[in-house]
Amino acid sequence: MAYIGSDSWAQDIASDNDRKNQEIIDRAIADGRINDEAGDYLKRLYSDSIHWFREVFYVLGKCFGAPKAAVMKYDYETNSAIDAPIRIADINPLSPYVVNHRLDADPMRNQFFTSAVGQRVDLAVSSIVTVIVGAQKNINRALDKITGKYYTDYVNDVADAAYRVLVAHGREASAAAIADKIRAKFSEKYISAASETVLSIIGRGHEKIAVDLVRAIDKIAPPRHRLQDVWRVKCLFDLIPQARTFIERLYEMMPDRILAVRDTFYNMKNPRNYRDAKIILNIGPNAENVIPMEIICQVRTFFEFESKTHDVYEAARKKKCAKSDNMEARLADYYEKGVKEYNRMICQCLEDLFDRVGWNILYSRNDDVSIFEGFPKECKLYYPQKILDNINEKLDDAIENEVFRVQNAPAKLSKHQESRIFHFMARFVLIAAMPYMQRDWAVPSDTQAGKLFNFVMTEVQRYYKK
Repeated sequence: MAYIGSDSWAQDIASDNDRKNQEIIDRAIADGRINDEAGDYLKRLYSDSIHWFREVFYVLGKCFGAPKAAVMKYDYETNSAIDAPIRIADINPLSPYVVNHRLDADPMRNQFFTSAVGQRVDLAVSSIVTVIVGAQKNINRALDKITGKYYTDYVNDVADAAYRVLVAHGREASAAAIADKIRAKFSEKYISAASETVLSIIGRGHEKIAVDLVRAIDKIAPPRHRLQDVWRVKCLFDLIPQARTFIERLYEMMPDRILAVRDTFYNMKNPRNYRDAKIILNIGPNAENVIPMEIICQVRTFFEFESKTHDVYEAARKKKCAKSDNMEARLADYYEKGVKEYNRMICQCLEDLFDRVGWNILYSRNDDVSIFEGFPKECKLYYPQKILDNINEKLDDAIENEVFRVQNAPAKLSKHQESRIFHFMARFVLIAAMPYMQRDWAVPSDTQAGKLFNFVMTEVQRYYKK
């Protein structure tokens, strides 16, 4: 074994850990805890770990370029960096680290400022992205997932799919009984060849629906493929548009590697009220040999709230919380505080924009394009067009009736000029703010920015209330 700090130290400890992981997987197969298919998949994910960790590092380098500060070790217990810089050569799969990058494609770059004492101006929103690179997921935790939660979800998905197909073919009388038999059969041992097992359960007399049944079940991801966070990264942004710019940049740079994208910044259906975006990227050699990498995008304000809920979530994961504790409702209320805190910041940003962009948008070039055209950047991950059209129409009426009007203008403005300013501001709110569950909440409306923010968000809440 090489000594710490030598060029081969990280490789040696990674190789030793690979060997131990392979032994644990072999024991799980021998004990019947998992089958050969799951074992082969885990062996691929837990071999050559230093290579896959470098692939993670490569993806971040492609997206962000070189780090803008020293790389630091990360402590999961305190959710913070350890004040101990480490060399790039010492980074290994067993230790998480944190580093700051700059999002060069940031659509908000250098737009928000705050004035401090003595007229000193500071950036209120930065282009810096804090990247937390997690250590390789512990193999025992991975096994717990694919034999526990993921397997339970898989069995329920198979049973539900069989039920739907049987009902669609007029077999309501037997659908529920067969679904129960599927759950009972799958509880006897670890099964991932679902189609064959289900066909053996339904027996003869259902040959006509076999094709539809197999087609529906084969679409269901087996438990092993639901394990997508052996390699994981969390990116913390100041604003949602920055996160979405990063996601679109990934689409442009690595379209063939994107396996899935989930954007829940606007999500109102999650009972926990959780907000983030997640990208699953293939860092493996090809589509046949997938090594998933999970990238979670979150805003800093919400992360600060989320990091304080880990103990509650861990207790729920281990089923220590009884249903009577109403854990999900308590989490939703707590996360709502994070949404509100973030929206207060967006409203302050809107106030800063009125001071700067409200006038600068009027300084147009000869082609009548404002110098702020394109800010904030439009994105594909956005509200449905119906809600945008509705808000724009109501905003036009409000401007016409002088509910919103530019005050203290250096020159008389036309309705068209005022409309451009307020539509610009409304677009920023729609792109940057998060809808909240508590529909009676609003930011203070004693300023023009507060009034406009509440106007836009009220219409958003009406859309979600339908």
